[in-house]
Amino acid sequence: MKILFISSELTPFAKSGGLGDAVSSLAAALSKLGHDVRVLLPRYYFISKNTLRRINGLLEIDSARERHRAFLYTANLPNSQAKVYFLECDSLYGRNGIYGYSSNQEFPDNPERFSVLSKAAFALCRNLGWIPDIMQAHDWPTAPVPVYLNTIEKNTEFSGTAGVLTIHNLGYQGIYSRDHFAELGLGWEYYYGAGFEYYGNINFLKAGIVSAECIATVSPTYAMEIQTPSGGFGLDGLLRQRSRDLVGILNGIDTEVWNPLTDPFLPAHYSAGDISGKAICKEALQKELGLPIDPQAPLIGMVTRLVEQKGISEVFGRTYGCMRKILETIHVQVAVLGSGDAWAEEAIMNFSAQYPQFKGVIGYNERLAHLIEAGSDFFLMPSRYEPCGLNQMYSLVYGTLPIVHRTGGLADTVVNYNQDLGDGTGFMFDDLTPQAVYDTVGWAMWAWYNRPEHIKTMRERAMKQDFSWNRSAEEYGRLYQHALALRKAK
Repeated sequence: MKILFISSELTPFAKSGGLGDAVSSLAAALSKLGHDVRVLLPRYYFISKNTLRRINGLLEIDSARERHRAFLYTANLPNSQAKVYFLECDSLYGRNGIYGYSSNQEFPDNPERFSVLSKAAFALCRNLGWIPDIMQAHDWPTAPVPVYLNTIEKNTEFSGTAGVLTIHNLGYQGIYSRDHFAELGLGWEYYYGAGFEYYGNINFLKAGIVSAECIATVSPTYAMEIQTPSGGFGLDGLLRQRSRDLVGILNGIDTEVWNPLTDPFLPAHYSAGDISGKAICKEALQKELGLPIDPQAPLIGMVTRLVEQKGISEVFGRTYGCMRKILETIHVQVAVLGSGDAWAEEAIMNFSAQYPQFKGVIGYNERLAHLIEAGSDFFLMPSRYEPCGLNQMYSLVYGTLPIVHRTGGLADTVVNYNQDLGDGTGFMFDDLTPQAVYDTVGWAMWAWYNRPEHIKTMRERAMKQDFSWNRSAEEYGRLYQHALALRKAK
């Protein structure tokens, strides 16, 4: 099957979060299954041309303001047969950022930038003489792709191409003033007809949901949650209407990068069959962070963005967060790596100064992230919502038992501990409150001190699970067949 991904991010070339990792890993996994997978990505300013190959030809893509002249470069996705095409248009992408000058200040012409990227997908295919069976958009920036398939490209060589939209995070929808609608290059009849209208504005993601043959999201539970008022971010009604064509496919993890048996960042390796190296990793983590060297003290790790989505107020909040109570009433150590909201960074530094059993590092460090996953006994992940989540899966394969809020992908990947049977792979709470987090941490520590044999078997069970992308790719293959059948029936 011929598959074209259109994305604003692709690891290792351009990444601001988990989107780039997911798109890259899925493309590689589908390629391994024998599909002809190609990816279109802007050539942002920070992507060097030194390792890219220029493709002959010039793409001309119209927007409301001007006709953009764009050039193409190509490279292979590392360790994969999937091909990557880079759209070079310096007036739109020649900037040192993907979405904006900073996380709080996006580029004012983003509607034009990503409309042009979506249109460029069709120009690219014509340039290559290659018409895909599937065009897959990822999140709001490329959600216009399935719209174009059903409007200006409906009766062209793309008439048999099915549009698939993957929603990685419904919280980001691409909502802009209707003044930007003209930049999409569509007649005003499509403002309502294609689903762009959203309370007097335009909504890129909504239009993609209306137009795509099939919609995927990144875990089965998240697919259900986004159809509810509490999880639908204003689009739950539309998603319920599309429920027959909406599926949740759990993301995988890169098991070559995240593998405690081969991880180059670890001082010792280990497996489910021989977990002795984990104790060496724990001691190394305690030494590096300046925690007391104590193999008997349970160590809780966190690697997180310090933002509200991740439940940080319930843990670190000055007035009612539960971390102070945890540190003062439970014999436990805590290691935190993250960055984000200024108040949370300050709180973590204050905890580090006040409590010798708590150490926080502001920022992100890949080596330390791996060491926290390996050296911790438990991993705290109290996300308010979590479309899929990666760290809980990293934790499981590293034998680090997650303590999580029962939501999204966390609910799909962690099996709650049953103290009567001794089974499960982690500890879960249903309501995100400081008391619930505290109680569940206390429950996990009770098992550590009173049921060590349960902790041992839970670790072994967790480490034997399969979170590879191969499973996800096979599910996408079935979704593509369904999308093509729907397209053919139109």
